[in-house]
Amino acid sequence: MSGRPQPAACSPADADLETLTGIRSGKGSFYPEYRSSTERLERVIDAMDRISGALVRTVEGPGTLVRSVVRATAEHLAADCVLFALSEGSLPDAELRHLVVGPDGEEITDYDELPDGVREHLESIRAGGMHPHGTATPALQGHIHVPVTLDGEVVGGFVAWAGRAHDIDPTDESVLRILTGQTAAALQNSALYQRSEQLLDRSEQLYAETSRHADELAARNIELQRTQEQLLAAQQRELLDSERHRIARELHDSVTQYALSAGMQIEMCRSAVDDQGLRERLDTAKSLTRSAVEQLRSAIYALNHTGAADRATLPAMLEQLATVHLPDELHVDVRVAGSPVALPGETEQSLLRVAGEALFNTAVHAEAARAVVRLSYRAQRLVLSVADDGCGDPEAVRRSLRVAVAGDLDGHHRGLANMQERARELGGTLTVRRARLGGLSVQVAIPLPPTVSAAGSGSGGPDG
Repeated sequence: MSGRPQPAACSPADADLETLTGIRSGKGSFYPEYRSSTERLERVIDAMDRISGALVRTVEGPGTLVRSVVRATAEHLAADCVLFALSEGSLPDAELRHLVVGPDGEEITDYDELPDGVREHLESIRAGGMHPHGTATPALQGHIHVPVTLDGEVVGGFVAWAGRAHDIDPTDESVLRILTGQTAAALQNSALYQRSEQLLDRSEQLYAETSRHADELAARNIELQRTQEQLLAAQQRELLDSERHRIARELHDSVTQYALSAGMQIEMCRSAVDDQGLRERLDTAKSLTRSAVEQLRSAIYALNHTGAADRATLPAMLEQLATVHLPDELHVDVRVAGSPVALPGETEQSLLRVAGEALFNTAVHAEAARAVVRLSYRAQRLVLSVADDGCGDPEAVRRSLRVAVAGDLDGHHRGLANMQERARELGGTLTVRRARLGGLSVQVAIPLPPTVSAAGSGSGGPDG
């Protein structure tokens, strides 16, 4: 063996350093080689800068990313043509499957316009392989191609044909390998980002749709609750009306008939009795029986006309009352002053009962030929009066009212006490005085509820 010392074998790290710097020895050609290596390093740094500028466009979508990478490669190599393509079935979310940029930097979209060598490489990459070097056309001999890999699997290829002013060296291949590796990862990230954006948009749409549906359901639920409340109220009204009608029928078919029969029996006894004192008592009993029958008829009328869904107004009910169970010789006028306002049903029914009792007294006791029912809507109160041209004495009626309130043993004047009690329940007063017609005037004045405001403030004038 020769005693000349042998050069030491290069380690992998030295080989990488040698590839990166291009310095292989300390010979006299060191400086020119250093300059060449420096220029190459500057080109590498410039290429890396272009690559980083291209890869940061991931969020703009796969198409924008691919175009930026291809143009960065073309600028680095001063390339005549650059091809990027994905294999069939790989990265399915990438909409741009291949891209070819010509020497003028414009995209070549027409397949028939592609040079033969570029077309052969494109078909090879699509099929999942890499085109061999030797089959390229002479015009495209100076090229480099590297596979695009993702997770150790080839998903496409990257091919660049350098221009005549640029010689492809190992540095260019290293740059392209870095570029393709980062491009594959960036494409995947871009696809995932785009998918997440789509999912986010879809989720926002679904959220908005769900919110709209929730609002609609809430509105429908409120409407359903109102409908249920109305249905329940209608059912309750129906039950009450049915019960009132049943009571009215029972009163008409039984109690009223018994009272009429009792009156007939009293009349028969009266005709057979000669004792004057006893005849007077029987006359009183007959009068009370007739009053009871009329009261029952009024109660039956009220029961049959209370609580209806289409309940009439108070003036209309007074008009009806003036034509029910009254003697033909008694003429009744109903007059309304001011603008009618809606009142609670209980209030209107109490006023109707007062008017009915007053008219009954006029028909039975006053020997009147004419009566006037006046309903006056004023600013803060409502006045109801019943006046007649009969023979009633106001002072005697007021005295009877005091006796009835103190203790009416025979019930003969209980109607007066009931009218006064109804007026007090409504927060009002009952007044008995002389009417301008010559007979009695029974007047009830009650305050209007705070939520009710009479549209008119007519005083209605004095009672007739």
